[in-house]
Amino acid sequence: MEEPVIGQPGPPPAQGEEEHLSLALANSVITLPGGHTVDFLGTPAQANQWLTERGLAPVDAGMREMCAAQVRALREQIRSLFASRVEGLPALPAAVGAVNDAMTRVPTAPLLQWDDKTGPYRATPHPTTAIVDHALAVLAADAADLLTGPDAERLTACGSAPCTRYLLRHGRRHWCSTRCGDRARAARAYARRTTSR
Repeated sequence: MEEPVIGQPGPPPAQGEEEHLSLALANSVITLPGGHTVDFLGTPAQANQWLTERGLAPVDAGMREMCAAQVRALREQIRSLFASRVEGLPALPAAVGAVNDAMTRVPTAPLLQWDDKTGPYRATPHPTTAIVDHALAVLAADAADLLTGPDAERLTACGSAPCTRYLLRHGRRHWCSTRCGDRARAARAYARRTTSR
Protein backbone atom coordinates (compact mmCIF):
# COMPACT_ATOMS: atom_id res chain seq x y z
CA MET A 1 0.00 0.00 0.00
CA GLU A 2 1.40 3.36 -0.98
CA GLU A 3 1.37 6.22 1.46
CA PRO A 4 0.91 9.80 0.33
CA VAL A 5 3.50 12.34 1.30
CA ILE A 6 2.29 14.56 4.15
CA GLY A 7 0.92 17.73 2.62
CA GLN A 8 0.39 16.05 -0.77
CA PRO A 9 -3.13 16.79 -1.94
CA GLY A 10 -5.43 13.89 -2.60
CA PRO A 11 -8.12 13.72 -5.24
CA PRO A 12 -10.81 16.37 -5.16
CA PRO A 13 -13.58 15.65 -2.66
CA ALA A 14 -16.30 13.36 -3.95
CA GLN A 15 -19.84 14.77 -4.13
CA GLY A 16 -21.17 14.88 -0.55
CA GLU A 17 -17.87 14.74 1.35
CA GLU A 18 -18.09 18.35 2.42
CA GLU A 19 -21.52 17.77 4.02
CA HIS A 20 -20.70 14.34 5.49
CA LEU A 21 -17.38 13.77 7.24
CA SER A 22 -18.11 10.03 7.31
CA LEU A 23 -18.11 10.01 3.50
CA ALA A 24 -14.71 11.74 3.53
CA LEU A 25 -13.51 9.13 6.03
CA ALA A 26 -14.73 6.27 3.84
CA ASN A 27 -12.86 7.82 0.92
CA SER A 28 -9.60 8.30 2.83
CA VAL A 29 -8.24 5.18 1.16
CA ILE A 30 -8.31 5.11 -2.63
CA THR A 31 -7.51 2.57 -5.29
CA LEU A 32 -5.72 3.90 -8.34
CA PRO A 33 -5.43 2.38 -11.82
CA GLY A 34 -2.86 -0.37 -11.82
CA GLY A 35 -4.01 -1.70 -8.45
CA HIS A 36 -2.14 0.84 -6.32
CA THR A 37 -3.80 1.86 -3.07
CA VAL A 38 -3.16 5.11 -1.23
CA ASP A 39 -4.13 5.43 2.43
CA PHE A 40 -4.43 8.99 3.75
CA LEU A 41 -4.57 7.58 7.30
CA GLY A 42 -1.59 5.24 6.82
CA THR A 43 0.58 6.69 9.58
CA PRO A 44 -0.20 8.44 12.87
CA ALA A 45 0.99 11.77 11.40
CA GLN A 46 -1.27 11.34 8.36
CA ALA A 47 -4.25 10.43 10.56
CA ASN A 48 -3.57 13.49 12.74
CA GLN A 49 -3.34 15.70 9.64
CA TRP A 50 -6.60 14.28 8.22
CA LEU A 51 -8.46 14.89 11.48
CA THR A 52 -6.92 18.37 11.85
CA GLU A 53 -7.98 19.39 8.32
CA ARG A 54 -11.57 18.54 9.29
CA GLY A 55 -11.50 20.32 12.66
CA LEU A 56 -11.54 17.09 14.67
CA ALA A 57 -8.08 17.30 16.30
CA PRO A 58 -5.47 19.93 17.05
CA VAL A 59 -2.28 19.96 14.98
CA ASP A 60 -0.25 18.73 17.94
CA ALA A 61 -2.58 15.95 19.13
CA GLY A 62 0.35 13.54 19.45
CA MET A 63 -1.36 10.74 17.53
CA ARG A 64 0.13 7.28 18.08
CA GLU A 65 -0.33 4.14 15.98
CA MET A 66 -3.00 2.77 18.34
CA CYS A 67 -5.13 5.89 17.78
CA ALA A 68 -4.56 5.92 14.01
CA ALA A 69 -5.52 2.23 13.91
CA GLN A 70 -8.82 3.06 15.67
CA VAL A 71 -9.62 5.67 13.01
CA ARG A 72 -8.76 3.21 10.20
CA ALA A 73 -10.86 0.49 11.86
CA LEU A 74 -13.90 2.78 12.07
CA ARG A 75 -13.34 3.70 8.43
CA GLU A 76 -13.56 0.03 7.41
CA GLN A 77 -16.76 -0.47 9.42
CA ILE A 78 -18.32 2.63 7.84
CA ARG A 79 -17.24 1.45 4.37
CA SER A 80 -18.93 -1.88 5.14
CA LEU A 81 -22.16 -0.10 6.11
CA PHE A 82 -22.05 2.08 2.99
CA ALA A 83 -21.47 -0.99 0.81
CA SER A 84 -24.43 -2.76 2.44
CA ARG A 85 -26.66 0.27 1.85
CA VAL A 86 -25.58 0.73 -1.78
CA GLU A 87 -25.93 -2.98 -2.60
CA GLY A 88 -29.20 -3.40 -0.68
CA LEU A 89 -27.72 -6.09 1.59
CA PRO A 90 -28.06 -6.58 5.34
CA ALA A 91 -25.38 -4.79 7.37
CA LEU A 92 -22.81 -6.76 9.31
CA PRO A 93 -23.74 -6.63 13.02
CA ALA A 94 -20.09 -5.89 13.87
CA ALA A 95 -20.17 -2.75 11.69
CA VAL A 96 -23.38 -1.50 13.32
CA GLY A 97 -21.90 -2.29 16.74
CA ALA A 98 -18.66 -0.43 15.96
CA VAL A 99 -20.54 2.73 14.94
CA ASN A 100 -22.78 2.57 18.00
CA ASP A 101 -19.79 1.96 20.27
CA ALA A 102 -17.95 4.97 18.84
CA MET A 103 -21.00 7.20 19.32
CA THR A 104 -21.54 6.21 22.95
CA ARG A 105 -17.93 6.09 24.17
CA VAL A 106 -17.60 9.86 24.68
CA PRO A 107 -19.12 11.74 27.60
CA THR A 108 -21.67 14.27 26.37
CA ALA A 109 -20.88 16.85 29.04
CA PRO A 110 -17.78 18.24 30.76
CA LEU A 111 -16.93 16.01 33.71
CA LEU A 112 -16.73 17.10 37.33
CA GLN A 113 -13.14 17.63 38.44
CA TRP A 114 -11.85 18.51 41.90
CA ASP A 115 -8.80 20.56 42.70
CA ASP A 116 -7.65 20.41 46.35
CA LYS A 117 -6.87 24.14 46.39
CA THR A 118 -9.61 25.68 44.23
CA GLY A 119 -12.39 23.14 44.67
CA PRO A 120 -14.79 21.67 42.10
CA TYR A 121 -14.91 22.60 38.45
CA ARG A 122 -16.07 21.03 35.20
CA ALA A 123 -13.72 20.28 32.35
CA THR A 124 -13.44 18.06 29.34
CA PRO A 125 -10.31 15.87 29.39
CA HIS A 126 -7.96 16.53 26.49
CA PRO A 127 -5.49 13.68 26.27
CA THR A 128 -4.98 12.22 22.82
CA THR A 129 -7.31 9.31 23.50
CA ALA A 130 -10.12 11.71 24.41
CA ILE A 131 -9.47 13.67 21.21
CA VAL A 132 -9.60 10.50 19.13
CA ASP A 133 -12.69 9.20 20.94
CA HIS A 134 -14.44 12.51 20.28
CA ALA A 135 -13.42 12.44 16.58
CA LEU A 136 -14.65 8.84 16.24
CA ALA A 137 -17.96 9.77 17.88
CA VAL A 138 -18.47 12.68 15.47
CA LEU A 139 -17.61 10.51 12.44
CA ALA A 140 -19.82 7.63 13.62
CA ALA A 141 -22.77 9.95 14.31
CA ASP A 142 -22.37 11.47 10.86
CA ALA A 143 -22.39 7.99 9.29
CA ALA A 144 -25.56 7.11 11.21
CA ASP A 145 -27.16 10.38 10.10
CA LEU A 146 -26.18 9.78 6.48
CA LEU A 147 -27.47 6.20 6.47
CA THR A 148 -30.80 7.12 8.07
CA GLY A 149 -31.38 10.56 6.55
CA PRO A 150 -32.67 11.85 3.23
CA ASP A 151 -29.24 11.62 1.57
CA ALA A 152 -29.16 7.82 2.02
CA GLU A 153 -31.05 7.34 -1.26
CA ARG A 154 -28.30 9.24 -3.09
CA LEU A 155 -25.40 7.23 -1.61
CA THR A 156 -23.60 5.26 -4.31
CA ALA A 157 -20.22 3.79 -5.18
CA CYS A 158 -18.12 5.39 -7.89
CA GLY A 159 -19.01 3.79 -11.22
CA SER A 160 -15.46 3.81 -12.57
CA ALA A 161 -13.33 0.74 -11.90
CA PRO A 162 -11.02 0.36 -10.02
CA CYS A 163 -12.12 3.33 -7.89
CA THR A 164 -13.49 2.38 -4.47
CA ARG A 165 -14.79 5.78 -3.35
CA TYR A 166 -18.37 6.63 -2.36
CA LEU A 167 -20.36 9.74 -3.25
CA LEU A 168 -23.82 11.25 -3.09
CA ARG A 169 -25.29 10.93 -6.56
CA HIS A 170 -26.36 14.20 -8.11
CA GLY A 171 -28.49 13.79 -11.23
CA ARG A 172 -27.00 11.15 -13.49
CA ARG A 173 -23.46 11.54 -12.15
CA HIS A 174 -22.13 8.24 -10.83
CA TRP A 175 -18.44 9.15 -10.59
CA CYS A 176 -16.52 10.61 -7.69
CA SER A 177 -14.38 12.89 -9.86
CA THR A 178 -13.88 14.18 -13.38
CA ARG A 179 -10.90 11.82 -13.70
CA CYS A 180 -13.10 8.79 -12.92
CA GLY A 181 -15.84 10.03 -15.27
CA ASP A 182 -13.33 10.46 -18.10
CA ARG A 183 -11.91 6.98 -17.44
CA ALA A 184 -15.42 5.42 -17.50
CA ARG A 185 -16.37 7.22 -20.72
CA ALA A 186 -13.08 6.18 -22.36
CA ALA A 187 -13.67 2.56 -21.34
CA ARG A 188 -17.21 2.63 -22.81
CA ALA A 189 -15.95 4.18 -26.05
CA TYR A 190 -13.21 1.56 -26.30
CA ALA A 191 -15.73 -1.23 -25.68
CA ARG A 192 -18.03 0.13 -28.44
CA ARG A 193 -15.15 0.30 -30.92
CA THR A 194 -13.97 -3.24 -30.19
CA THR A 195 -17.46 -4.80 -30.35
CA SER A 196 -18.32 -3.06 -33.64
CA ARG A 197 -15.36 -4.67 -35.43
